Formats: sequence, structure tokens, C-alpha cells
Amino acid sequence: MNRTRTTVAALAAAGVVTAAQLGLAGAASAAPTVTTTSSGCPINIVYPTRFHVDHNGWVTNGGLYFGIKGKTSKSFKKVTFTVTNVKNLRFGSATAKGGRISHKTSRTVSVHTSTFKGKAGLGFKVRTHLLNTRGYKLKLTLHGSGWNCAVNQGTWGSR
Repeated sequence: MNRTRTTVAALAAAGVVTAAQLGLAGAASAAPTVTTTSSGCPINIVYPTRFHVDHNGWVTNGGLYFGIKGKTSKSFKKVTFTVTNVKNLRFGSATAKGGRISHKTSRTVSVHTSTFKGKAGLGFKVRTHLLNTRGYKLKLTLHGSGWNCAVNQGTWGSR
């Protein structure tokens, strides 16, 4: 009887270690995805595919990264990329990459650059709080001159 309890305890401890190792491996392999916009648009949108949330609902590893990447070497003027909350998200502090944060509230973050050089990137990493982890949604918008892109670039999230 004691031998059985010892074996079960040893297997349970090994299972906890394995689960922890798998959890760490999953967190390390999370990477943003690049999606293609319409055929006439020389911009790709970058957004996260996987992320982890702590017990308070905040996204770990500093938040979520959203951005754009150029497909051509042509440069564009007055480019603004905006992410707006549609459902169950709130934003904290944001840091820009390739431009500057032009507008930031708890529900909207925008990054702007006066000249977007081709093959460059423009985006931001924002601390994100999920009010409900099962259903959340963002709206992505893109403004600029010198291209044939729609302003509304769709949504990101679940449901």
C-alpha cells in the first residue's frame, strides 16, 4: 500500500515538472503573424497569434505587438496605424517602433510617421488587459497617402 502511494506521488511530481516545462516552451515559441492585405495595398499587417494572460487578465511579456510592414521599396507619406477596442480590451502604456505614439487612451492606440520608407516597419507594443479572455476584439485602421489601401483593415480577436 505504501509502495503504491509513493509511486503515485512520484508520477504526480514528474507530471507537474513536465507541465511546467511545456508551459515555458509554449511561451517561448509565441510569435507575431504577418497577414497580407488586399492585392493593391503594399502593406502587411503584423499581429500576435498566441499570447499568455496572467491571473489578473494582463497579457504577459510586456503586452501585444501590432504593426505594419512594407512590401515594396516605395516610401509613403503621413502613415498612421490605429488599433481600437471593440470588445473586452483595455490598454496600458505603449512603446512605438519606427514612429511615435500619436494618440493613446485606454481604448485606442495610434502610431504615426511622416515618412514610411519601403520594407520598413511601423508599430507599437502595448500593455493589454483582457476583461474577458473568451471574447475580445480589436479594429485595425490604416491611413496614409500614396497607396491604394482601404482605411478599414478588419478586426483581430476571438469571436
